[in-house]
Amino acid sequence: MMFKFEKITIWQKAMDFGESIHQLVLKFPNFEMFGLSSQSRRAADSIALNIAEGSIDQSNPEQKRFMAYSIRSLAEVITCLHKAKRRGYISDEEFQLRYEEAYNLMNMMVSFKRNIK
Repeated sequence: MMFKFEKITIWQKAMDFGESIHQLVLKFPNFEMFGLSSQSRRAADSIALNIAEGSIDQSNPEQKRFMAYSIRSLAEVITCLHKAKRRGYISDEEFQLRYEEAYNLMNMMVSFKRNIK
């Protein structure tokens, strides 16, 4: 038995992305624990959380609204990745890997939002 949102591919991918970001920020300096590390984790987690919340009420405006929140959270994570790279917390390769993952997820989410009836 599964909840409906657990079957949504973008929710599954968002869950994986959140875990990927969580593992990445463990490498950040300790002084970032309540700064960029926390912000990155919270934004990454809110992607899947908002997808799930939006799937409960499938009225068109509500589901679209929560998908928009998810998309905004993903944009926030991308900005955090840029900050982490600029500050030297992550390598170019780590950045590129997460950036590509985010880019693909963003395309899926925008397409999903567009197709909500």
